[in-house]
Amino acid sequence: MAGEPGPTTILLQTRLTAVPTMTDGRVPGAVGMVRFEFSESPELAAPRVTDWLPARAEDDFIVKAHLTGLKPGTVYHYRARFGADASAAEAGAIAQFRTLAAPDAPSPVRFVVLNCMHYARFMGHVPEAPKRPLAPEERAAGYPGFAAVRKLAPDFWVSAGDNVYYDNPKDNPAATIEAMRHKWHEQGVLPRVRDLFGAAAAFFMKDDHDFRYDDADLTGEKAPAPALGIRLFREQVPVIAPTTPRAPTYRTVRAGRDTQLWFLEGRDYRSSNQAPDGPGKTIWGAEQSAWLRRTLLASDASFKIIVSPTPLVGPDDASKADNHTNLGGFRNEGAEFFAWLTDSRLDPSRVILITGDRHWKYHSVHPSGFSEWSCGSIVFENSRLGRAPGDPKSTDPDARIRQPYTDVRPLGGFLLVEIAREAGTPRATFSLRDEAGAELFGRRYPADGDRP
Repeated sequence: MAGEPGPTTILLQTRLTAVPTMTDGRVPGAVGMVRFEFSESPELAAPRVTDWLPARAEDDFIVKAHLTGLKPGTVYHYRARFGADASAAEAGAIAQFRTLAAPDAPSPVRFVVLNCMHYARFMGHVPEAPKRPLAPEERAAGYPGFAAVRKLAPDFWVSAGDNVYYDNPKDNPAATIEAMRHKWHEQGVLPRVRDLFGAAAAFFMKDDHDFRYDDADLTGEKAPAPALGIRLFREQVPVIAPTTPRAPTYRTVRAGRDTQLWFLEGRDYRSSNQAPDGPGKTIWGAEQSAWLRRTLLASDASFKIIVSPTPLVGPDDASKADNHTNLGGFRNEGAEFFAWLTDSRLDPSRVILITGDRHWKYHSVHPSGFSEWSCGSIVFENSRLGRAPGDPKSTDPDARIRQPYTDVRPLGGFLLVEIAREAGTPRATFSLRDEAGAELFGRRYPADGDRP
């Protein structure tokens, strides 16, 4: 797979295994050597190559290489050459990625945001999960939504968190490093997952379930420990380059003149969920919060898109306490951020929020005018109906939030974002899709009535 595309860089990753697919419920790794070959040619003519790199048990047999010196806005093809040693190496399948456009290029951008890949629910291992009639071969192929995303041919895609669920099934949670790694292995061998990994680069984020367990923070003795959850996320997906192992997992990327994205870290720096809400209680931590404000003000991108693993607008369930919408959660930090956006005179038609975490799709508008889009769960079996403004069991019982769209029945799906220039004017289109890729609701920015 490929991750963290930039105008001239990419992070490639592969894992060597002793078997081609899951065998006896496991995907054991294999010691060996790997190098990556890459070229603009689909046939990998005259490829550039990396050094030979070892696949070692202590790294879960995962190998990563950070490529530099690439051309902006260019499709590259790549493969791993691997074997027990360099002399016995064979070529793997050819995959591809696209580098981002140069920061000053008025290039169109097309990307997808998805999350909540609940393997146990999809495979029928959770009795209370919604059921649908899928043939055994359909289950074995993996999530249908991944095939729909691949068909849309995005420049890149974003996983907004909950890539795996360590705490499910509830009667057999993963609490050891071996069990946690297996959650990634069993999903990575699904054909539709592998196909999407090979078709476009991704930006990965984490949330509670691929950190520790539901609504987890940094406190408590319950396994897995916070340090292990942080380590495994950095190990299992291409998010941190080997050359910068201490880099934070919050970051911002520029994709041409019109698009800049911010990917926030919601677990590594948070206060206890149970602490009283008020000044000082934080999800982001002081350093990330200051960085977010500083980089937003410094950006001259036409559209500034903030991707958060958890919601800032909602509404959400009133019973929860782990996000910025929740009563008794981190509502003060969220309110301070919206006040800062307004005081900084940032344009609500140009600064747009995207959230993961919630298992229903919605478009909500905060009283300050800033929009939030929930991509929903990519897996139908992990979807549910949400809370509407005015619902007494919601975080917005007074209906202060305006909600142009929310799912009317449980649906898997994702969010498609397209940014392009029309007659020289930058336009952003947000489109909520179901698992088959059909549009459910969409909006263009700026729209008639948006303030300049």
